[in-house]
Amino acid sequence: MRRTIVVVFFMFQCFSFNVKGFGLSYNFYEKSCPQVEDIVRNGLQPIFLTDPTSAPALLRLMFHDCQVQGCDASILVDPGNGNEATEMASSKNLGIRKREIVSMVKSMVEAQCPQQVSCADILILAAREAVAVTGGPRIKVPLGRRDSSHAPSHRLPDALLPPATAGVSEMLNIFTNKGMNLEESVAVLGAHTLGITHCSNLQNRLYSRNNDELRGMEPGFAAFLRLTCQKGPLTSNLSFVLNDPTPFSFDNEYYVNAMRGRGVLKIDAEMVSNPKTAHVMKHFSMNEADFFRAFYSAFVKLSRYGVLTGKQGVIRKNCNQLS
Repeated sequence: MRRTIVVVFFMFQCFSFNVKGFGLSYNFYEKSCPQVEDIVRNGLQPIFLTDPTSAPALLRLMFHDCQVQGCDASILVDPGNGNEATEMASSKNLGIRKREIVSMVKSMVEAQCPQQVSCADILILAAREAVAVTGGPRIKVPLGRRDSSHAPSHRLPDALLPPATAGVSEMLNIFTNKGMNLEESVAVLGAHTLGITHCSNLQNRLYSRNNDELRGMEPGFAAFLRLTCQKGPLTSNLSFVLNDPTPFSFDNEYYVNAMRGRGVLKIDAEMVSNPKTAHVMKHFSMNEADFFRAFYSAFVKLSRYGVLTGKQGVIRKNCNQLS
């Protein structure tokens, strides 16, 4: 009986592995490009030193790529000759920047390992470096992804990327469907500790007739947000607010800030009061190490979601072109 349980458990584990990234491994490029992680790291170092906004941008780029049709670098594809509306035409990708960094690093990898390493893997490694260089955990990720051979329309991210008005249940469903538990789902939103939020994503919250939108927000912070993000489409597209007081440091200030009633987005505030997530938010605000541990696990799970491996997809020579 005991042996049967072990066999069933092993089969379940194998099935889970198939669903969440079969074909990936931690030594995938051991023979074809063993120096790939060093090339990526060395290529990014001078960029991170001269432009502190690049790390938050690369992490967000990875998140927006992986949440649409899996981690396949489709977000890097430029419109073709027919000016097709690719993912970047989606309003949900407002503020997505630094795609050219991945292409630049890809050219460095190509010089050493022609047609061996996918843009998808380089994007994951770049996001991993972005977390580490800003003070977060150094995440070890399995590799072996392949790139998409087609670019989805802007309609797909329009439908799949969560809106700024998303609530706790919607967010938890999104990340649960990617294999994350409750702690990991709350931790993955801790990526908001880096970077900024565009005022266009706050218009509904700040100027809605529904008073519940500002429930739990510290009054002085609400006044500050309204002063920074004044009502109107032009202003909201050009202005932004910092996600927390340390926007270039990967730390637990996102949770500390939210617990003080200074959560920028609706989801930031709701997770503090929601009975499902409140205790996790409080714990992460007091224990950075546990936040790092949960984020590490969540990052790996997201990076394995919906990947193309084996003979699926392609390895693009140029990240911004399908051919």
